[in-house]
Amino acid sequence: MSVQLNTVRKLRVHWPISTETFTRIAAGEVSALRQDPGLAALLHAVEQFRELGDFGNYKHVFESGVGLEGFTCGEGAVPTLGTVGEHTVSPTFVFTTYFDAALEDHVVEQFIKELVDIHPWELPVIEVTGPVSVAGGLRAKDRSGAAAS
Repeated sequence: MSVQLNTVRKLRVHWPISTETFTRIAAGEVSALRQDPGLAALLHAVEQFRELGDFGNYKHVFESGVGLEGFTCGEGAVPTLGTVGEHTVSPTFVFTTYFDAALEDHVVEQFIKELVDIHPWELPVIEVTGPVSVAGGLRAKDRSGAAAS
């Protein structure tokens, strides 16, 4: 098998979800992604940028997980969830995708701005990494062990 490494940047968005949506996703109910209005808005937004999750024959590629996000709101915060001075834990959907590391900064700024504009948090957690390598262009072997062509 030959492996092609592609230089990409990672985009990860932490998105608050309801306990019901958390439970449904954890149980494997894929329909919950589109039935939750916030997640539907997130998925719709990222699908508008063809550069996100572009793996050649596969488009809009992403990984996701559910978890918990904890925080304490400080003085001056206007929290969507929680109370100033109290520790809050929120069920969270973590969306991860990749884009070409050579993508121009102004395009990256466009999709980050779009995500910030639709995110329900006062201070969204949106990560953009520097260049990393991901495997792509895998050539599968047939059952005899010879590389398929």
